[in-house]
Amino acid sequence: MSKKKKKARNHRKNEITKGIFTILEKNPNKTYNYKQIASHLGLDNTQDRNQLIKRLGELKQSNRIVEEERGKYRAVESTKKYHTGTVDLTGRGNAYIIVEGFEDDVFVPFNKIKKAFHGDTVEIYVYPRRKGKKLEGEITKVLERKKTEFVGILEEQKAFSFVRPTDFRMYTDFFIPKEKSGDAKDGDKVVVQFDNWPDDVDSPYGKVIEVLGKPGEHNTEIHAILAEYGLPYEFPTEVQRFADTLDTSIKEVEIAKRRDMREVLTFTIDPKDAKDFDDALSFQVLENGNYEIGIHIADVSHYLQPDTILEDEAYERATSVYLVDRVVPMLPEVLSNNACSLRPHEEKYTFSAIFELDKNAGIKNQWFGRTVINSNERFAYEEAQHIIETKNGDIPEEVSIRANKPYSVSEDVVEATLEMDRLAKIMRNQRMQKGAISFDKVEVRFNLNEESEPVGVYFKESKDANKLIEEFMLLANRKVAEFIGKQKPEKTFVYRVHDDPDEDKLMALNGIISRFGHKLNFKDKKSISNSLNQLLEDVKGKKEQNLVDTLAIRSMSKAIYTTDNIGHYGLAFDYYTHFTSPIRRYPDVMVHRLLQHYLDGGDAAKVEVYEQKCKHSSDMEYLAASAERDSIKYMQIKFMEDHKDQEFVGVISGVTEWGIYVEIIENKCEGMVRISDIKGDYYIFDEREYAIVGERTKKTYQLGDEVVVMVKDTDLIKRHLDFSLLGKHGQ
Repeated sequence: MSKKKKKARNHRKNEITKGIFTILEKNPNKTYNYKQIASHLGLDNTQDRNQLIKRLGELKQSNRIVEEERGKYRAVESTKKYHTGTVDLTGRGNAYIIVEGFEDDVFVPFNKIKKAFHGDTVEIYVYPRRKGKKLEGEITKVLERKKTEFVGILEEQKAFSFVRPTDFRMYTDFFIPKEKSGDAKDGDKVVVQFDNWPDDVDSPYGKVIEVLGKPGEHNTEIHAILAEYGLPYEFPTEVQRFADTLDTSIKEVEIAKRRDMREVLTFTIDPKDAKDFDDALSFQVLENGNYEIGIHIADVSHYLQPDTILEDEAYERATSVYLVDRVVPMLPEVLSNNACSLRPHEEKYTFSAIFELDKNAGIKNQWFGRTVINSNERFAYEEAQHIIETKNGDIPEEVSIRANKPYSVSEDVVEATLEMDRLAKIMRNQRMQKGAISFDKVEVRFNLNEESEPVGVYFKESKDANKLIEEFMLLANRKVAEFIGKQKPEKTFVYRVHDDPDEDKLMALNGIISRFGHKLNFKDKKSISNSLNQLLEDVKGKKEQNLVDTLAIRSMSKAIYTTDNIGHYGLAFDYYTHFTSPIRRYPDVMVHRLLQHYLDGGDAAKVEVYEQKCKHSSDMEYLAASAERDSIKYMQIKFMEDHKDQEFVGVISGVTEWGIYVEIIENKCEGMVRISDIKGDYYIFDEREYAIVGERTKKTYQLGDEVVVMVKDTDLIKRHLDFSLLGKHGQ
């Protein structure tokens, strides 16, 4: 049986099992036969009914359900009332506990949270469910703290201080004894470390471990964003010292061990402000008329050796963090911007995936291994795009990144760029035919002055030059994963996987987009993919584009790293990994090491070790993405501070019981209009219609409506933007 069929069958089995327990546990004193259960679950085909009968027998055999009389089943009475779960705190101080295996989260009111913080692992007592009521319980014990360091504002008293956390989910301040406040002064933004929380006191004890600066100052707030997620903003002295002593010279003895690609035409294409160039493309026409195209990736693993403090630091960071005004790199600059950066006219060690392609982008041969290259040119995307659009190598002054002077590139480079663009378009079209999803979400970027103040907003576009690089990186990632994934016996490997989308979220998305005249086709997996792509194409340039793009992305599962390959839904690949960015992603370093290990004939690596590393890498990626989002939000608020007297047209991007969220069309800045601030009527939240409705006037403000707003309040410290609503646009 193929992996896909096996995965689908297991998924169906799990769905049926979940359905059985949902029905039996809802009415624990009632018995059901298989026909009644099948009817409740909507199982109307023979295959599903047979699976149901088989599963009922298995669950009875393992004493997980009871057969009361022949063919009639009921739930086993549960004696276990204590469970372990993760705390999800709301801004109002109540909590929902996420318990594995529970269909619903367990609600815990504020007075029963037992001094737990957001994200903590806790033991909870679950009350018997009352008919028609949500599942409730109380926390009995904090088993593990998710984090012990928090950002807040210090408030000095005579003999002690308090730190008031800036995270809205932290419901308590920290008591700081005088001797534990360090150099912090009243009003400083600090990092406080949790010490303990005695039973008989109102606030936990803590100590100040870092002073970030004065609230509202640019560096203070950026460092605070990093500190909130436990992300560092500088390297420890000993790590920096170790990196600076590395021998980064190119040695003849090392070149001799590698495939020499220095004479082959090679170039990089990156953003114009890039500091590190971790991938390059080479191109040559073979005697048989086919093309040999190399995807060359900086050989980070040559310098980053196991069992060193540099390795430990890279693993802990797991990723570079891209904030609005800076990059916090995974590796020190001596590697990220120098030794491992594929700068033009410099010999560099690389790890390569080299393909022989025919004119139709068919793969005739492939090779993976260590190489040495010497890049001929460094292009910005804009320059490569100019070559693609004009089909000549004369780069004008306004596009050039070479001191803004015009220059010309050779005919060989022009031919290589144009031919690779043609091949990339074929490969992209093939991906789309197989059901890949094309997310080209508009990305907001800021023009910053020398003081890192935002002076303008622009939107990052993905053009042919970007897509050229993307397709060849995808090719390398896919083929490396396939090369290892198809080996027998099975080898442990690091995959980048993306599960099928959540059907409930897709149904919710369909409900929202129907308001704009769009709809999804749920006939089968391919139909969903095709209709999603059509939707994303149809909304381009329309007022609802960013809203629909955002909601469509949210309906997708989250891509993660794992040793368990289930394929990548979004890209429509059965095998996929991350091979192409080891300067900024630790999983790519693992992939390089494992690939070389298997090329050398090594045995399968320990799956437990790599699964743990994959989980850590996925967790750190999530934290980095959250910090990046917060830095964009911070910069948006800073930008809007200077536009308080302006009226803006925006789209309602979210509706809640406390207010509506509005995204300004011209700059994508999002803020909130509080319901209590809307004049002329008392508005009530209508959850089903994604709207608020005036009680007296029946006037509605609905998701997707265009409205006119002005800035009411900007709060850089809480990263909150409030709007005043002036009315609907055009009315």
